[in-house]
Amino acid sequence: MPNTPKRHKIPGSNRKALPNAKVVGDVSPSEQITITVVLRRRSDTATAQAAADRVLNTGEPLSRDEFAAQLGADPDDVNKIEAFAHDHHLTVSSVDTAARTIKLTGTLADLTAAFKPKLKRYRAGSLTFRGRTGDLTVPSELDGIIQGVFGFDNRPAARPHVRERVAVSGGGFARPGRGGTGDVGTTSGVTGVMTPRNAADGSLSALDIAKLYHFPTGLDGSGQTIAIVELGGGFSAKDLTTYFKSLGVPKPSVVAVGVDGGHNAPGDPADGEVMLDIEVAGAVAPKAKIAVYFAPNTDQGFLDALNAAVHDTVRKPSVVSISWGAPEDVSWSTQAVNAFHNALQDAATLGVTVCCAAGDDGSSDIRDTTQRDGKPHCDFPASSPFALACGGTKLNGTSTAISSEVVWNEGNTHGATGGGVSTIFPLPSYQANAGVPQSITNTAGRGVPDVAGDADPLTGYQIVLHGKKGVIGGTSAVAPLWAGLIALLNQRLAVVGKKSVGFLQPFLYAHATGVLNDITSGNNDIDGTLKKYAAGKGWDACTGLGTPDGTKLLKALGG
Repeated sequence: MPNTPKRHKIPGSNRKALPNAKVVGDVSPSEQITITVVLRRRSDTATAQAAADRVLNTGEPLSRDEFAAQLGADPDDVNKIEAFAHDHHLTVSSVDTAARTIKLTGTLADLTAAFKPKLKRYRAGSLTFRGRTGDLTVPSELDGIIQGVFGFDNRPAARPHVRERVAVSGGGFARPGRGGTGDVGTTSGVTGVMTPRNAADGSLSALDIAKLYHFPTGLDGSGQTIAIVELGGGFSAKDLTTYFKSLGVPKPSVVAVGVDGGHNAPGDPADGEVMLDIEVAGAVAPKAKIAVYFAPNTDQGFLDALNAAVHDTVRKPSVVSISWGAPEDVSWSTQAVNAFHNALQDAATLGVTVCCAAGDDGSSDIRDTTQRDGKPHCDFPASSPFALACGGTKLNGTSTAISSEVVWNEGNTHGATGGGVSTIFPLPSYQANAGVPQSITNTAGRGVPDVAGDADPLTGYQIVLHGKKGVIGGTSAVAPLWAGLIALLNQRLAVVGKKSVGFLQPFLYAHATGVLNDITSGNNDIDGTLKKYAAGKGWDACTGLGTPDGTKLLKALGG
C-alpha cells in the first residue's frame, strides 16, 4: 500500500459551527467557488518587524516598491501554489504579491481534495449558508507558506455599527419607503440651513460637528482619496445630490469598486450604513475622491476589500474607513484575525491610516441580549493595534462651542459606545503609559478605542436616505468623520512638504493634551450588568483619548 503524503494543519484555521445553526444538507461537489489563499511575507519575521518598527518609531512609511520587495509574497512561494493548483485542477484567478494573496477557482470537489475542509449546508434562523468546521490542511511542501484560506465558509462575518434614531423590532434598519417600520428618526423642522448647534430634535449635520470640533478651515480634501469598506447595501446618486445640496457643499466624486462580486446595490438594509459613511466623509472633505469598496459580508469578502483598498495603486487612498466589525473572541477564526491584523500592519507600513468603528453595544459588544455571556468583549478589527479605533460620545453644542460631551450610553434601545481591553492583542508600546487596565484574562491587552466622536443617535447625524431626511448614529459615523478629518490634515501636510499622518496612534498618545477633548463623564456598561468601563481623566475604555480639536491637531502635526 502506498504511503499517504503527510499533511499539516494551517495554523488558526479551525472553525466552529455558528451557534444555533443546524445542518440542512450536503454541499454540491460540482459547485464552483473562488477562494483566497494568504501567503507568508517574503522576508523573515525580524525583517517584517523591523519595517513595522520603522513606522512606529519614525513615522516614515515604506514606498510601495520597498514594501513589495521587503514584505510582499516570495515569487518562489507563488510558484509552489500555482503548481499545487495545477495538480488539483484549480485555476489561478489572480495573484497580488503585495497583498500576498492568490485566488483559486474550482469545484468544491477539487478544492476539498486540495484543502480537506469539512463542509455542510447550514441554516440559522432565516439564514442559509455554506459552513466549515475543523481545520484546513496542506501537504508538507506548503507547510508554513500558506497563512490562511478564506472562502469555503460564507457565513456573515460582521455587522454594521450603525444605530437608528427609532428602535426597530428585531434590530433591523427601518428603510423609508422600502417596507420598513417607519422613517429612521425622520427630522421635523430641519431645513437645508445648518448651524453649528443641535437642531430641535437634538440632531446635528456633519458640518455642525466639524465646526464644533474645530476642523481646520480653508481645506476641502483636494488631492486625497478616502476609501470606505462596505459589506452590503449601496448608495443613490440622487440622494447624494439632495444631501450635499442641502449642506451647500459640492458633491464629492464617488466611485464604487467591486470586490469578490460585490457591487453598489441600493435597496438593502445596509443602505443606511453606506449613505452615512459617504455623506459624513464627503461633507467634511467634499473635494476628496471617495472610493467605496463593496464586498460580500464574509471573512473572505471583508479581507479582500481591505486589501483592495490598502494596496490600490490606482486611487492610492491615504485613509480607509471601516464601520463593520464583530467581537474579536467570539466571531472570528484565528487565521482571520491574523490575516486582518497583517493587512492593517501593511496599511501602517505604507502610511495609510485605517479608522475602525469600535462598536455600538457597549462593553458587551453583543447586540442580541439573549446571546450575551456576561463578559466584556472588544470589537474587531478595531482591536488591532494598527487600527485607529473610534469610540462614541453624546454631543451637545451651542452656536459657537460644545456645551457638553459625555460617553454615549443610551442603553439597549439606542446603544452605547464599544470599548474595552483586548484578550487577543498585547498592549502596544504607544499605550504603555496610557493606564490601560488588565483584560478579563489578567493580561496586558490593547485598549480600545483610541479616539472618539459624536455617535449617540439622539444627537446623531442628519442624512438623506431613500429620498427622505433622517438621523442616524453609531460609531459607524465616527470612523468616516475621522477619515474626513485625516484627509484634510493630509491635504495641508502635502502642501507644506510633510508626509501624510499615516500610523497616527503613537503621535496621538504622545500629544493628546491640547489636541483632543478629554471626555471624563459616563460609562459604556450598556445594560448595567458588567460594571465596565467608566470614563476618567486621560485615556479610558469608552472614548479613548477623546474627541478631536482639528485645528490644534493640524498645528501639532506641523501643518
